[in-house]
Amino acid sequence: MTKFVFPFLFFCLSYGTRAQEDSIGIFQYHTDIGHPKNAGSGIYNSNTQTYTIKGSGYNIWGHRDEFHYLYNKLKGNFIVTANFEFSGLNEIHRKIGWMARASEADNAVMVGGFLHGDGLTAGQWRERKGADMQTPFDNISAPKRFYQVIQLERRGNKFIVRAAQSGEPFEEISSKELKFMPDEALVGIVICSHDENTIESAKVWNVRIDQPVDDTYNPKKQGWLGCRMETMNIFNGKRKIIYEKDSRFEAPNWMPNGKNLLFNMDGSLYTIPKEGGAIKKINTGSANNLNNDHCISFDGKMLGISHDDGKGSRIFVLPLEGGEPNPITEAPSYLHGWSPNNKELVYVAKRKGVAGYNIYKKSIKKGKEIKLTSSKKYEHVDGCEYAPDGKYIYYNGSKNGGTMQLWRMKPDGSNKEQLTFDEYNDWFPHISPDGKWIAFISFMPDIKLNSHPSFKQVMLRLMPVSGGAPRVLAYLYGGQGTINVNSWAPNSEYISFVSNSGKSK
Repeated sequence: MTKFVFPFLFFCLSYGTRAQEDSIGIFQYHTDIGHPKNAGSGIYNSNTQTYTIKGSGYNIWGHRDEFHYLYNKLKGNFIVTANFEFSGLNEIHRKIGWMARASEADNAVMVGGFLHGDGLTAGQWRERKGADMQTPFDNISAPKRFYQVIQLERRGNKFIVRAAQSGEPFEEISSKELKFMPDEALVGIVICSHDENTIESAKVWNVRIDQPVDDTYNPKKQGWLGCRMETMNIFNGKRKIIYEKDSRFEAPNWMPNGKNLLFNMDGSLYTIPKEGGAIKKINTGSANNLNNDHCISFDGKMLGISHDDGKGSRIFVLPLEGGEPNPITEAPSYLHGWSPNNKELVYVAKRKGVAGYNIYKKSIKKGKEIKLTSSKKYEHVDGCEYAPDGKYIYYNGSKNGGTMQLWRMKPDGSNKEQLTFDEYNDWFPHISPDGKWIAFISFMPDIKLNSHPSFKQVMLRLMPVSGGAPRVLAYLYGGQGTINVNSWAPNSEYISFVSNSGKSK
């Protein structure tokens, strides 16, 4: 653990304190805004990737502000998200949250989303330098719910504040156009005590700064956004970044030993320790054009891959430790799961004379493939995966139109049963090794039916296999490649996934 205490610096010609440039976690700058009576401080714990922020200040309100600030300079659009929690019980009007600010001046143009000490969550903004602070009337009468997660998004001159209680989707708190906010803004986490004689403290975790792209972005022409490999404890919601790269990698599997993850990158497969570290390439023989459909057999001995050998994507199998792969299917075929007997594969494929893509299964000892679904032209099925007990195959499908939903069927294709019934587009159901949970990715309702694009605001959600309402595990920027394959840890306590972000312009 590294501790930083921030000196309170004054310069006679400066309107505010000068930011220190010693990085704290992902934040490049830290400072007190508006000369609070007591200097703020910050700690970043690299093991837990958690921030402790302390600060004073009379308020963030009126014509001028006083608070402590950890921030970066961001150009263009952004989405910033984090979990916030006060330490102790003190002033009911104290504030923590996200802020975007035009400068370090205490009366600068600003916008933010803040959790107060009494549970009120509010959006606030100052439209012009030196103007009064404003907040929507609804904020004043809003129920005090102690939202744990706060998000601030910029889309051009529009700033959106969202908040969520643990396990729930985001609710929009406020939305405001700010024409005087510069293209490069100061963006970060803040704390204000509201009592100038008091120093308040808060914990902040799952801090993510994402630089999104618009709908016209073409990754094949403009390049892929950066990727982050993350692990997450599903019971306490704590996330950890274990690997980052400025280009593309996707779809982690957890290795049977519980100590490493397997993922695809640049047409090959690699492993990485679960805590991060050096990556190691897997020997896949002549297969060097792999996509993100790779699965490990239940007994931990075999690896299935989808590889384009010039004839389109076909499925191959090889020993988990590596070797020359054996072809199993014709093209196009995309692998999604093994049967618990380790002798069959279940996959999505398109065949001549058959409408759309359907789910098939086939023995790794060759023989004929068996079609398990009968999609109509406008329908799509995907993400097929056996439960560990072999009683069901889970998948996503758009059988009834509207949105993509989760389904399951018997291994022979009978007794198809819809499992989710919501407004989101739900993809890639993954069953935990203990057979108790379904983890899946939910796209927003506005994406094109039957698609699962990259670079979108998505949720990872969890629901009991026995039935019940889904709850949100994580809010992130991702999509294609985030969780295409089963990424449960063997102990059923952790999952892994990939999130995306561009660089500050």
